[in-house]
Amino acid sequence: MFDFRYHALSLVAVFLALAIGLLLGVAIGDQGLVSSAERDIRSSLRRDVRDARNESDRLRGELNEEKQLEQRLYPLMTGGRLPGGRIGIIAFGSVPDNVVRNVRDGLAPTGGTLGSVSVIKIPPDTDRLSKDLAGTRFQTLSTDPETMNRFGRRIGIDFVRGQGRVLTREKGVLLSSSSGSLNEPLTGVVLVREGGEQGGTGGAATTALEDGIVTGLRRTDVPIVGVEEESKNPSGIEWFKQHDVSSVDNVDQLTGRTSMVFVLAGSTGAFGTKDTADRLLPQTAPGA
Repeated sequence: MFDFRYHALSLVAVFLALAIGLLLGVAIGDQGLVSSAERDIRSSLRRDVRDARNESDRLRGELNEEKQLEQRLYPLMTGGRLPGGRIGIIAFGSVPDNVVRNVRDGLAPTGGTLGSVSVIKIPPDTDRLSKDLAGTRFQTLSTDPETMNRFGRRIGIDFVRGQGRVLTREKGVLLSSSSGSLNEPLTGVVLVREGGEQGGTGGAATTALEDGIVTGLRRTDVPIVGVEEESKNPSGIEWFKQHDVSSVDNVDQLTGRTSMVFVLAGSTGAFGTKDTADRLLPQTAPGA
């Protein structure tokens, strides 16, 4: 897999030289300077523009070739890594369509499938949940963050094991949207967290619920990976680190999708291109 950032910098330099050359050419023409020196400058600038265009074309060609090479290598790197795996996306607040598509595409050669996509309503409707759970050990969750945390732990476990009674009972209140079956067990979880730090009304309940769900997921011992796109700003990777969840900060790139698959197959760490990453890719692929 390759890092194309140096290509982007080269292209910027090339087009900057192109723009400066064109502006100087226009300025010289406007002043009507026709001396031999100016003619030489114009000729030199034209050569620079031509060379810049050729260099730009060359870099584009190399970039396309490397992208094609990546696309050919990806199935070789990830093929069969998750045989029979059933992966679920669990998102807090919302999940971009691009992220779902990148996860699904990333799983394509692995033998695993995207079994469900669940979006947790943030902030949670604590009043409805308390009313629905009256008479149970979770009935005070609207006023007691510790009870909400316990509820979240139960939900995290139910997501992974499937056919969980609490999740089945409360999914209409707890989830803002879902697709796929929640009644089948998961072999791995992709976490998405679009929101930032939670404060104000519902902040304590949100924090307790999110922390509880992650704790419940981790108790099941299935692989968990938090993902985001490279362009996400501010990044949420620190939140995943604080919750001891492996992460990928560039799931929109093939290197990121490779890291995602490796984590779901057993690797751990923070991977990607941002300052919070330990490295671009896992050093070794599980089962390699």
